[in-house]
Amino acid sequence: MELKSRKDIPAELTWDLSSIYATEEEMYADVEKLKSLSARMAEDYKGNLNDPRTIGACLDDLRELNRLLTLTGTYCSLAVSVDYYDTYNQERNDKLSRLAAEISSALSFIDSEIIEQDESTLQEAVRLATDNRHYLEDILRNKPHQLHPETERALAALSQSLYAPYQIYNMAKLADMKFDSFTAAGKEYPLGYSLFEDDYEYEKNAEVRRTAFAAFSKKIREYENVTAAAYNTQVQTEKTMATLRGFDSVFDSLLFGQKVTRELYNRQIDLITEQLAPHMRRYARLLKKIHGLDKMTFADLKIAIDPEYDPKVTIEESRAYIEKGLSILGEDYVEMVRTAYRDRWVDFAQNAGKSTGGFCASPYGKNSFILLSWNNRMADVFTLAHELGHAGHFKSCNSTQSIFDTNVSTYFVEAPSTMNELLMAHYLLKTNPDRRFRRWVLSCMISNTYYHNFVTHLMEAAYQREVYKIVDEGGSVNAEVLNRLMKETLEKFWGEDVEIDDDAAHTWMRQPHYYMGLYSYTYSAGLTVATQACRRIESEGQPAVEDWKKVLAAGSTLDPIGLAKLAGIDITTDGPLLDTIAYIGEIIAEIEQLTNEL
Repeated sequence: MELKSRKDIPAELTWDLSSIYATEEEMYADVEKLKSLSARMAEDYKGNLNDPRTIGACLDDLRELNRLLTLTGTYCSLAVSVDYYDTYNQERNDKLSRLAAEISSALSFIDSEIIEQDESTLQEAVRLATDNRHYLEDILRNKPHQLHPETERALAALSQSLYAPYQIYNMAKLADMKFDSFTAAGKEYPLGYSLFEDDYEYEKNAEVRRTAFAAFSKKIREYENVTAAAYNTQVQTEKTMATLRGFDSVFDSLLFGQKVTRELYNRQIDLITEQLAPHMRRYARLLKKIHGLDKMTFADLKIAIDPEYDPKVTIEESRAYIEKGLSILGEDYVEMVRTAYRDRWVDFAQNAGKSTGGFCASPYGKNSFILLSWNNRMADVFTLAHELGHAGHFKSCNSTQSIFDTNVSTYFVEAPSTMNELLMAHYLLKTNPDRRFRRWVLSCMISNTYYHNFVTHLMEAAYQREVYKIVDEGGSVNAEVLNRLMKETLEKFWGEDVEIDDDAAHTWMRQPHYYMGLYSYTYSAGLTVATQACRRIESEGQPAVEDWKKVLAAGSTLDPIGLAKLAGIDITTDGPLLDTIAYIGEIIAEIEQLTNEL
């Protein structure tokens, strides 16, 4: 099918941004408040942050400023994300980004002046603080990496330019790439970014699937040099910032904000690459056998174990699945799910120029907004449950914590989302004793939840680590280098069981996560925590559920180790990850057994 223009999409398939601002005029009224508040703060506080009470008053104002920045920025950026062809929304979003950079620059003195105060003043400020305590503690933590105030002011003013590589990537991907149709099995098929990733990757007809992958890869390859240039600019900027701030490595710089160590980061990549690969190769061989393939290629890895059994699910039908699947988290949680459907938190539409994949934005004080493209597959139900996991997480912590305490470490942030996928699967397993149904649910867990987070994103992370190693040593990357690194990464994981060709090597071009620091590895980190917490819920029941609710409400008042500990999990050891990998292996073994029986 050809994708419609955004203007032709029925309203019920789109999200309702009026829950942030009923009109654009209301948004601009808050923009004026922003300008006024930031000007007053500069006048009142610059040069005066030398006593605990003034520091507290300044940070109180800063919380309100951050709230307004979040609401106006979210309103404008979400409008762009659903239609990159809309130049009006792009210009409005750029205007807000420039304003945010100007305000950040004008108020950069706040952290600089607070850091310069003597120890007794700072400790008294922390003692007096309630909603600002963790912000002050983070300022102190950041002191060794704080630059001269004028340097900080200049860097803040340049923030829009520093984010340019991501914008260039998205414009090339979502606005400039125009795909020609392709012919397979004597029939012509339309092609587009989301059509390929949401439809053809799962196509059961091997000729159509592989031809679509070849045609898709041919088109994105035409943009490999500009995409590589944008990415190289991104990583070189990150390296420069790491050096400026006195970090020994770009890895240390990017992990600093996540509040995790290199050990935790490397463990995820190394153990999964080594320990999970044999299980996933076995799964690939099973797919090849079931589908009678001449060989297993990279284009075949996302096909279903039992495509004839994969039920079509409407948006309305998905509601019942998700409400029942997540009911273990309590009536309040289920009511949030109902509200999300009723009040149009979700953008289900498939339209030209829309961002691919899925995400959830949760502006402080407002409801969440979820982007995905609905294809009437059970996979979409899992995706929506995943994004509602983010919504539930931030509904809890946003209503419990200061805005300063809702910046949850990316190491942990994918745990509540992947937890929901697991809860959905466990619910489905209990609804029907049929062996074919059980095999289908277990295969959904592997092909959706674990493949996506423990393989797709983990391969991104392993590849990304090699890129940063080159950059850390003073090198740079181009399309040729990036293709080679991705191909080597995939070949190391899949061995001789999956053919990795040059088209597979170009998958580095498809992910926006590379413009978000060390984010890709956190999917497996979050799912490791979620797996262990879900298994606790299965064995211990309500006490484990109550612990999980405490975790959701804690926000960023705890670091990832502390959040996991609150859920009853020790992530400082190999145990949780090794247990999760073994669990994946058990699921694959059961799928094999059920296949033999069927």
